[in-house]
Amino acid sequence: MKYGRFDQQGRIFYGRVEGDSVVELDGSPFDTFRVTTKRHALASLKTLLPCVPGNFYCAGLNYLAHIEWGNARKGTNKKPPEKADVGYRSNNALIGTGETIVIPADSPGPVQYEGELVAVIGKKARNLTEADALSCVLGYTLGNDVSDRGWQASDRTLWRAKNCDTWKPMGPFITTGLDPMNLTVSVNVNGEQAAEYTTDKMLFSAQHYIAEITSYMTLWPGDVIWLGTDNATLPDLKHGDVCEIVQKDIGVLRNPVVRAGA
Repeated sequence: MKYGRFDQQGRIFYGRVEGDSVVELDGSPFDTFRVTTKRHALASLKTLLPCVPGNFYCAGLNYLAHIEWGNARKGTNKKPPEKADVGYRSNNALIGTGETIVIPADSPGPVQYEGELVAVIGKKARNLTEADALSCVLGYTLGNDVSDRGWQASDRTLWRAKNCDTWKPMGPFITTGLDPMNLTVSVNVNGEQAAEYTTDKMLFSAQHYIAEITSYMTLWPGDVIWLGTDNATLPDLKHGDVCEIVQKDIGVLRNPVVRAGA
């Protein structure tokens, strides 16, 4: 099943995506809902963020090839983490598919994409084991963890490097029934494939992250966990680019890029 959140001339609703059409829901997939008889052409609706999370968690370094690429780029020798490292991002940075990524005029760069699989929580969860961790997941969507590497090197908390307004595109839809450890995610820049990886290369599984978080904190419906990226994140993003994060069962998260003042 594929769910989305839509705007029809100012009226916001959830819908079930069926090919090129959307069947409207009365209610939300995060709660009780009824499937209505109202059907809309997908192209006639604005696709919004698939959810507005109460909590926005993210995996730290979670793919070996990405760590090795970072070491080669910076001349460092960072080792793979010995345990899952959970971070946070800011909701202010979230935008939906089709919206514009804005690079601040004083961004030192380079600014790079990070295409990620995102677990979307569907029900309240606490103290889950890895064996039952996925029981709280509604489905999966895509994220683009836009990052300024210059600020990333200088800002200890990554407050600008990762959290500028518009720097966290997410969407387009939430797809249920997927195996988070057996998916292929790719990135296109200006219509050409720039990167591709498989989620079975995660250092720490989606199940592990969910179990770890719920050992200390309650997960709530609508919370999201971004699960990291692999390989190099090149080319650098610049004014006029279009970046797409792609997964065949979820869809295409597509966002143009502009630099403020350009």
